[in-house]
Amino acid sequence: MSATELAKRFEVSVRTIFRDIDELSAAGIPVYAERGRNGGFQLMDGYRTRLTGLTQGEAEAIFLAGLPGPAAELGLSELLASARLKLKAALPANVQPQAERIASRFHLDPVAWFRANEPLPYLQTVARAVWGGKFLKLRYRNLGEIYMRRLGPLGLVLKGGVWYLVAQSGKAIRTYRVAAIQDAEIEDADFPRPRNFDLAAYWLKSSRDYETGLYREEADVRLSPKGIIRLQAFGPHVAEAAAKSAGQPNRRGWVRCRLPIESFESGARDLIRLGEEAEILGPPALLQTVLTMLARLSRHHLKAPRRAKSGETAIGRLRQRQIAATRSP
Repeated sequence: MSATELAKRFEVSVRTIFRDIDELSAAGIPVYAERGRNGGFQLMDGYRTRLTGLTQGEAEAIFLAGLPGPAAELGLSELLASARLKLKAALPANVQPQAERIASRFHLDPVAWFRANEPLPYLQTVARAVWGGKFLKLRYRNLGEIYMRRLGPLGLVLKGGVWYLVAQSGKAIRTYRVAAIQDAEIEDADFPRPRNFDLAAYWLKSSRDYETGLYREEADVRLSPKGIIRLQAFGPHVAEAAAKSAGQPNRRGWVRCRLPIESFESGARDLIRLGEEAEILGPPALLQTVLTMLARLSRHHLKAPRRAKSGETAIGRLRQRQIAATRSP
């Protein structure tokens, strides 16, 4: 059909038809033009989309999966836009508006509050190694030291706005923070990916092991109703442990429970945040750490007014000398 005939059929301008044909061609749909008096636009003979039987909900879910933020960080924004166009073109006409609605009504911002995106100069290099199945040679910063690593990349994970590389180092599988990579180079050698490796299953187990191993001590505490609510700020792992170990409330509504903590020092800092809504019952070393911290804070703030007063006096005297100097002949 000619552009004029198509414009009449769809009740749009001829210019719109030309633009849509260009977009379909760019998306890989085999539309071609035949010049001449009887020419026009035509779909390649025998072409059929393999995408059939999608329900409205399935189409919406696929559009939801194509989130622009992470794709842009990986350098895939143009490919994502092209894929979305192909998908939309393959959907039935009655499903297209509902599927596209997802893009206009849902936005993902994976970065936590009061945090900026980390600089990731080597994320796309790492991603290419993952896609291509190539060994990756990099310099990695850990605890202030720089190490050389030759890794077999297994996958990338975005968690809480932070990108992680899961890779095989020797016979072990480890996790590396992409922002800590100082330099990365893709080797020509192919990486033989383990056949039975499941990235999602590995990450789930690794995350649980990390959270469990992070908390090496326990605090025996009694919490007020407000303290139990404030405990949510410590994360779901701590809140869940408190709920499982909680006893019956006393007359004041306070509940005794056990909280996992990383160490006595870090646990003391966290429990001080609860203020008078928590009573520390044990272990004794934890209670002593809290008391020592509070004593230091008290001494520090008791000295602060003296320092401020002394400083103000010295500044005042200096200012008086400056004024007197300007008035001198």
